[in-house]
Amino acid sequence: MIATIINLLYYIFIILLLARVVLSWTRPDPYHPTWGPLMRLVFQITEPILAPVRRILPPMGGLDLSPLIVWVAASFLRTVLLGFF
Repeated sequence: MIATIINLLYYIFIILLLARVVLSWTRPDPYHPTWGPLMRLVFQITEPILAPVRRILPPMGGLDLSPLIVWVAASFLRTVLLGFF
């Protein structure tokens, strides 16, 4: 039961992280009636997690590696947590 919840939260977070990456590449209009609220929601959820990583490792040459580092850390954390449950 707990392992299922951990997996569900992990996959939701990874989907949000991938959405963040795609939205940052495509830059949809933030005032669009559909994409604007969705974009703000994704950024509000992921930014508190990405910002500390970005402070430690700032973007290099326009390439932001913080989503990759957060993804690796989340995968590691998921593996550790699933080892306990």
